[in-house]
Amino acid sequence: MGFIKHIKEEFQVIQERDPAIKTPLEVLLYPSFRVMIQYRKAHKLYQNGHYFLARWISQRAARKTGIEIHPGAQIGKGLFIDHGNGVIIGETAIIGDNVTLYQGVTLGGTGKETGKRHPTLRDNVMVSAGAKVIGSFTIGENSKIGAGSVVLEEVPPNCTVVGVPGRIVKRENRKVPRSDMDQIHLPDPVLEDIRTLQKENEALKSKLQRMEYQLQEIREEKEKNGL
Repeated sequence: MGFIKHIKEEFQVIQERDPAIKTPLEVLLYPSFRVMIQYRKAHKLYQNGHYFLARWISQRAARKTGIEIHPGAQIGKGLFIDHGNGVIIGETAIIGDNVTLYQGVTLGGTGKETGKRHPTLRDNVMVSAGAKVIGSFTIGENSKIGAGSVVLEEVPPNCTVVGVPGRIVKRENRKVPRSDMDQIHLPDPVLEDIRTLQKENEALKSKLQRMEYQLQEIREEKEKNGL
């Protein structure tokens, strides 16, 4: 009964978050759907100590879908992996409910340390294409990770992170990421800094021109007075 429930949940998740879906049967073709069904089987085997069989199922799923999920990872309901090729989820990763991952995302560890070594993603987190979240720390609920970002430290809830290394550029973003699925319109701190410098440069140029004009007036006044 639990397996049928998982299938229904995966159908609902993909139909809700991918506008490209035209018919329900298309869901069966999605790598996200296929890999999550196999993950649920493998995870149950892993919990019962059948490590080889669990890894065998997960590796077969990885070869077929391009998505590698270690059977030891803990994943809540509603995970959606859009396109998915190149996604890697490590053994001690913990993923909350209604999380969205795009292609090329890595939830990885930092080395050969033991214990918890992969990130924890709280509910409603979105990780955009090509982003890498590396290490044992938490990404707070409702946060967004921008495309290509490399996140190496804790992120509070309701934040937006961009860049290499990742920097928090927006706090208390109240929109739930799965409601808009927007991985493009994120703040760009580098561009904002450049625009600020441009404005300051224009202000300095204007000030310099005024000073040159005043100096020229002084020179003309001196020449006029024979000084």
